[in-house]
Amino acid sequence: MSIYTTLWRLKFPEGRDDHIDCEWEEVIAQGVPAHIGSPTPGCGYEKGDPYSEFLPPPLVTRGDHEFMRAVVIVRAGTLKGTARSPQEYVRPLLVLTGEEYTKICFEALYERICEALGGGKSRLVAQWLSPDGRLKLIYENGSTQEHDKKEQTPS
Repeated sequence: MSIYTTLWRLKFPEGRDDHIDCEWEEVIAQGVPAHIGSPTPGCGYEKGDPYSEFLPPPLVTRGDHEFMRAVVIVRAGTLKGTARSPQEYVRPLLVLTGEEYTKICFEALYERICEALGGGKSRLVAQWLSPDGRLKLIYENGSTQEHDKKEQTPS
């Protein structure tokens, strides 16, 4: 049984940057309900929280809670299950508290996810499509990347 519930699935530009020729990858938000690991008597965790090493601190709850315990953002197909716990995701993109997730605006969440997808690579600042069909990508660190633009098929 999983401690997670799927909140949403969205496509993001692979490697962070949206450009004419980019690939897209699916990203999933997995919510962890407030009662998971809760020290509240009757929640089933009287012997301790088995998820404390990879999730934000548990919540004291009396039934419903205004926040989830956590929201874990992962790439689709990311493996779940480590030596530490079968419930832990391998290399999640982000782990937020439920309160952080509730209070973050979509623009800020999008930026954080894109940064995580980019893995520290320089941000794309411009793209140029030459008359002969070559695409040139220009990054904020001054580096460039050139390649033939893929054939676009009608949708």
